[in-house]
Amino acid sequence: MKTTSFSLLSLLIVSLFSISWVVSADSHEDFLQCLSLHSQNSSSISKVIYTANNSSYSSILQFSIQNLRFNSSETPKPLVIVTPTHESHIQTTIYCSKNHGMQIRVRSGGHDYEGLSYVSLIPFVIIDLINLNSITVDTENNTAWVETGATVGELYYRIAEKSRTLAFPAGFGHTVGVGGQFSGGGYGMMLRKHGLAADQVIDARIIDVNGRILDRESMGEDLFWAIRGGGGASFGVILAWKINLVPVPSTVTVSAVPRTLEQNATKLVHRWQSIAHKFDENLVVRVHITRVNTTYQGQNRTTIQASFDSLYLGGADELIQLMQESFPELGLVKQDCIEMSWVESTLYFAGFTSGESLDVLLNRTNPYKGYFKGKSDYVKEPISEKGLEGIWERFYEEEAALAQLFMVPYGGKMDEIAESAIPFPHRAGNLYKIMEWVSWVEEGTEASERHVSWSRRLYRYLTPYVSKNPRSAYINYRDLDIGVNNKGNTSYTQASIWGIKYFKGNFNRLVHVKTMVDPANFFRNEQSIPALSSWGKKKK
Repeated sequence: MKTTSFSLLSLLIVSLFSISWVVSADSHEDFLQCLSLHSQNSSSISKVIYTANNSSYSSILQFSIQNLRFNSSETPKPLVIVTPTHESHIQTTIYCSKNHGMQIRVRSGGHDYEGLSYVSLIPFVIIDLINLNSITVDTENNTAWVETGATVGELYYRIAEKSRTLAFPAGFGHTVGVGGQFSGGGYGMMLRKHGLAADQVIDARIIDVNGRILDRESMGEDLFWAIRGGGGASFGVILAWKINLVPVPSTVTVSAVPRTLEQNATKLVHRWQSIAHKFDENLVVRVHITRVNTTYQGQNRTTIQASFDSLYLGGADELIQLMQESFPELGLVKQDCIEMSWVESTLYFAGFTSGESLDVLLNRTNPYKGYFKGKSDYVKEPISEKGLEGIWERFYEEEAALAQLFMVPYGGKMDEIAESAIPFPHRAGNLYKIMEWVSWVEEGTEASERHVSWSRRLYRYLTPYVSKNPRSAYINYRDLDIGVNNKGNTSYTQASIWGIKYFKGNFNRLVHVKTMVDPANFFRNEQSIPALSSWGKKKK
């Protein structure tokens, strides 16, 4: 039987990791002794250290693994997991990792698409921030301090405890950790009104490579700029974020209008592309593409469905009037609309049924864990109807049974913020962003290879229709297909392949900041920002 390239890669990973594990055995023991010796309180840190000999090791590791592609017996595992309850635990872990050749991976929610917060090919330790999750909401100044281990859902819940007319423009998934989302940008259904989560960050606390705890003033504006959209894992361990809370009306309106191909979905999506970025900034209408089974003219059939999902920061009557003026072809009616508070809308877009208790926002267990592959694109010109039909054709393929496409409109606030304001550069000139997603339930390498291959085929098909020079991508939808060095010792030339896609013209400034704050490239992963001094000066 012919061995596939995917299988060869799996064998290489297992071989490299096995060698690394053997080589690091002594270093592993020395590392543990270092943690105990240098901790301010050795009995305290001993309670948050887990190795493969601990009965709780597997449950601690697996709890925040969201992509089951990286939860197999072949997946490289950390030699040590530290779940700090105090900042000093992190400082000690950084010190001992530097002195004993251990790489650090930092995890807050574990939703990273390629598992980089809990997988490495060289001996590594996970700093799992799950216990550092406090949230302090200040309604007098409309701000909050959020520790990195908190989830988006916990943040929404704590804001709602204090006020139903304050909110925060973060994402849809309530189990996503704020650490990863904020440091990569973070968008949600209020991006056209209030921009990204990172746009609303006004201070932060970080532990740098030397173990210093820095805030905005002491870290300086360059580093503060870099961690708001440049990916925090390249620069240190971010402890907490101070954020601006944004005003919302006491009543917002949500709606979902599904249309199949037989109900003119292609023409509606084609029309949506030209107008959604021009809507009132209080309105976001995203398009969600799936394959569905339905009944048409008395016969069961498989078709493609486009659901037009809306959030309007106002009442239903206002939304209907706006849609009649801007998008009458959709045919939105009062029965499609539900009025609710903003925090209730976060449950709606997270997929919960109407009337669900807000307490579910505090549940860190992700109900949608599975195997998946995600990619991203940005669209600057409307895709033709023929181009859209080509997407639908690929959704009829066997591997696309659970595939989804999310098309999120830009415009509004996203057009007003400069590309260089924070590292996230995807602003004016984009009509919308695409998230390409395929998931599956079958276990094993063969199933993963088939579905990942489908994802790549769709990505290739979209090439003529999406942004070019560079073909842009979103750092929070991490995609190792667009350039990787497996040991994280990424040269400038290698890193620029993906770095320019994620950050465009901001990439060079990120490299400059990285070189200043972590010249030996201690904080690294397969797509981290490289330090020029770690491999030689960039050629001019």
